[in-house]
Amino acid sequence: MSDADARTPAQIEADIKRRRDQLAETLDEIGVRVHPKTIVGDAKAKISSSVDQSLGRAYVSANRLVSDVKAQFVAEDGAPRVERIVPVALVVVGLVGLLAAGSRRRKG
Repeated sequence: MSDADARTPAQIEADIKRRRDQLAETLDEIGVRVHPKTIVGDAKAKISSSVDQSLGRAYVSANRLVSDVKAQFVAEDGAPRVERIVPVALVVVGLVGLLAAGSRRRKG
């Protein structure tokens, strides 16, 4: 007599009930996964994650750029590099002067 022949009807019914419950649980999980709200939520989460990663990379790049520019005008000990600041300030003042002169000519 094999194991299958030795099972009682009650054991067989219990096995069928257990498998039916497992199948119902699996079908419920599938139903949740294919529900439109779940699909939309998953898509939103992926997009949000992608945007967060992109913003993080942009922040790191911007921070690196600011640090590089700061390093051009401030020495490692924190002292300003006057030899670099003065020429840039003169160029900025010259550009502002040119823009102001150009706008006076247009009005006049």
